[in-house]
Amino acid sequence: MATLTTTRGLTSEEVLALRDRYVPKGLHAATPVVVDTADGSVVTDPEGREYIDFVSGIGALNLGHQHPDLVAAARAQLERYTHVAAQVVTYEPYVRLAQALDRIYPSSPVSALRPPTKSVFFNSGAEAVENALKIARVATGREWIIAFQNSFHGRTNAAMTATGKTKNSRFPFMRSTSPNVAHVPYPYPYRPLADGGPEALVELHARLLEQVLDTNLAPEHVAAVIVEPVQGEGGFIVPPAPFLARVADICRRHGILFVADEVQTGFGRTGRMFAVEHSRVTPDLLVTSKSLGGGFPLGAVTGRAELLDALKPGELGATFGGHPVACATALATIEVIERDGLLARATAIGETLRRLFTAMAERHECIGEVRGIGAMYAIELVSDRLAKTPAPKLVDAVIATARERSLLLLRAGLYGNVIRTLVPLVITDEQLARGLDILDEAIAANTGGGG
Repeated sequence: MATLTTTRGLTSEEVLALRDRYVPKGLHAATPVVVDTADGSVVTDPEGREYIDFVSGIGALNLGHQHPDLVAAARAQLERYTHVAAQVVTYEPYVRLAQALDRIYPSSPVSALRPPTKSVFFNSGAEAVENALKIARVATGREWIIAFQNSFHGRTNAAMTATGKTKNSRFPFMRSTSPNVAHVPYPYPYRPLADGGPEALVELHARLLEQVLDTNLAPEHVAAVIVEPVQGEGGFIVPPAPFLARVADICRRHGILFVADEVQTGFGRTGRMFAVEHSRVTPDLLVTSKSLGGGFPLGAVTGRAELLDALKPGELGATFGGHPVACATALATIEVIERDGLLARATAIGETLRRLFTAMAERHECIGEVRGIGAMYAIELVSDRLAKTPAPKLVDAVIATARERSLLLLRAGLYGNVIRTLVPLVITDEQLARGLDILDEAIAANTGGGG
């Protein structure tokens, strides 16, 4: 009988050599680290070196690596059946997850009633975005989508087109992007388009959106506005608090659907189950993925039942969408977040990040801004605080030095000059403090000690 060939026992160097030979360069790895095992907030390479993980699979592991309850849920489902296809039969994990998402759907306290929701599942956040836009267009009978500059919605065709950053995401594929998507500016408080405080910034960006509807597009042609409540890949840009409510109000006045992309912000990352809850906004459609599956591929579109029911039988689906094991771990994810008080833990982590990042900014002139919400915090590095000149090379150097000292970090931002933190919500205080010490040391090592 033939034996399976695995990477078990290979060194980091051997695994990297295989990647170089057989994996295209277009799939870039942010670090040269090879993972052999992972647990909680730590990954270990084949040589036994441990790294504190401040990346969490790019936000897909809010509950950390190998959470015992998620592993148990996956194992139990594996022993029943692995794949059966939701377009062929009905299975309990799929419908129970749709039920759970209806229960926790973000609702505004100013609304007396929240409409019933339905959910459909896919394999990723990008697939979920694609299908949310399809649903919006069919349900409204309109074709245009409004998205925001500096956003990121995925790498498939329509999701890539909705993404508001050209380089890396769209530049090589400009001839094949989808039609009928317009982009408007997203408020960036650190780099505002005009002088004034948060209220003035909200007013400006609301007017810019309305101006697009008055000039470039007729509201009657716009199916949806899709927005990240906090821009993730864009650099953890947190808009002023009233901004999302203003966007939602504009949408309501024109019969345009408000689509919240919570792929990176969802499931406790910002201290609420969903980031739109901070703005007291109830979206028409909610897109989720990443930490929904707890490490398994899963994306979801959840929203007003009549919107999802606007499509006819057979017009939605994916062979592996709503995979039974992923649905089982998603159910366990929601249960653990609620049972273990991880929303409060995310808030506490955020307070630590804010306090220590602010202290770092006092020591290092290269930190232009500290920003975030909940456990979604970042620092923007600049070479000149007054001019706010982006310092992407410094970010790369800091991340490399931190990695050498056993901390994994990831960059972000329009100019690649933001260091973001997506720490697992189960990280210990000791691991969090040690990781932040390493980051502080890495900045000092690359700026002569004082920024």
